[in-house]
Amino acid sequence: MAKESKKDPQELTVEEKLKALYQLQTMLSKIDEIKTLRGELPLEVQDLEDEVAGLTTRIERIKAEIAELKSAIAGKKVEIETSKSSVAKYKDQQDNVRNNREYDFLSKEIEFQTLEMELCEKKIKEFQAQEQEKSAELEKSSATLDERLKDLEVKKSELDEIVSETKQEEEKLRDKAKDLETRIEPRLLQSFKRIRKNSRNGLGIVYVQRDACGGCFNKIPPQRQLDIRSRKKIIVCEYCGRIIIDPELAGVTLEVRKEEPKEKTTRKKKVVEED
Repeated sequence: MAKESKKDPQELTVEEKLKALYQLQTMLSKIDEIKTLRGELPLEVQDLEDEVAGLTTRIERIKAEIAELKSAIAGKKVEIETSKSSVAKYKDQQDNVRNNREYDFLSKEIEFQTLEMELCEKKIKEFQAQEQEKSAELEKSSATLDERLKDLEVKKSELDEIVSETKQEEEKLRDKAKDLETRIEPRLLQSFKRIRKNSRNGLGIVYVQRDACGGCFNKIPPQRQLDIRSRKKIIVCEYCGRIIIDPELAGVTLEVRKEEPKEKTTRKKKVVEED
């Protein structure tokens, strides 16, 4: 038997549109329940992933800085060795000078090279101190990274477990929701989604409960209730903006409150005491 072709959303009656909207709301509410079941885990996992990425970047930067400091220390040690060689050479030359001017020149060069060695030694100490600080920072950051990676593994495991339990159900609900969306005209669907987004509990369409809006519980005037029951036009709550339908269309049977009969009070006979 061939399947019935779907009606164009524009051709649907108001009642059919409202019914499709309420069915869509039911699907989306169930998806919201699944998300609530997951709780804050997805956000916690994302935060941990961001923190791990930040720590990894920091560790790489610290390692690069340590490598630069080691290179700078090695460079200064080479400079010291060069200055030592120069000092030894100038001292040898002093033994063969022909006049005082040459001797003074060589003495100044020896003094300059000695100062250069002292400056290099000072720089080496500064670089070594910085290297120690960076190494301590690296150790601390690495330890923190290890902790965060363990936390991330635990949180991911918890999330994967919940997702695996609910994934199939969620996919079915999403497929049904997408199918329902094709049966609703775009403008109405867009309005519904906007209402739902602005609603705290994610409800864009509600049914009448005890003569009041099922979303904000404000009383609905009798004439407006008649309009809702007639299903001839889409009625929106003037207080909260949600679309309102009658309970019967939502497939809900509300309990009718029975008023308890008032007890009859009998007038007490006035007793006159005889003297």
